[in-house]
Amino acid sequence: MMEKMIIQITSGQGPAECCRVVACVQSLILKQARNQRFHIEVLDNKAAELKGTLLSSTMMLTGYNLGPFLKEWVGTVQWIAQSPYRRYHKRKNWFVGVAAFDVQQLMKWDPKDVKLETCRSSGPGGQNVNKVETAVRGTHLPSGVQVFVTDTRSQLENKKRCLIRLQEKIVVWQTEQLMEQRYGQWQNHHELERGNATKIIKQDLF
Repeated sequence: MMEKMIIQITSGQGPAECCRVVACVQSLILKQARNQRFHIEVLDNKAAELKGTLLSSTMMLTGYNLGPFLKEWVGTVQWIAQSPYRRYHKRKNWFVGVAAFDVQQLMKWDPKDVKLETCRSSGPGGQNVNKVETAVRGTHLPSGVQVFVTDTRSQLENKKRCLIRLQEKIVVWQTEQLMEQRYGQWQNHHELERGNATKIIKQDLF
């Protein structure tokens, strides 16, 4: 049976080095999943202050028999490396959390919860763009999440794209809600540190 899982990597509010580890772990997971012929896509990245760092990353993994792959990553990942930002910093152990959620555990997607509004597009395209209400704004009423689409001159096509993008955003929003409920301890980096590491990686962060 085809499985769909949401993977989220979090820095647990750790320092810049942990945010760098989030980006590195994301890269490793993407590469490994594709090598194993799973379909994986990034749904959302929350950027941290420094270039090449992430507060968190949310991805969707699709395939058969995902259990062994997820078992290797889910939990606390310990990354052993010299800080790339603080040259003389003695600490070399950095921790991030990896969680996985079955898409079916998340709130059911119901198009009836979406309010679609049309309006005139603005920008390049000449008068034809502005005469007809081709732009579409979709609002997911339970969450308030919005998407605005002006990709094409077809209102119908824009509506289709709006619903697809809004559903992807809602999956991310639902995952964040679930993480807050089930993994609240990850908001505290010290609790994350005390956990037994599921995976230990020794590699430069540069």
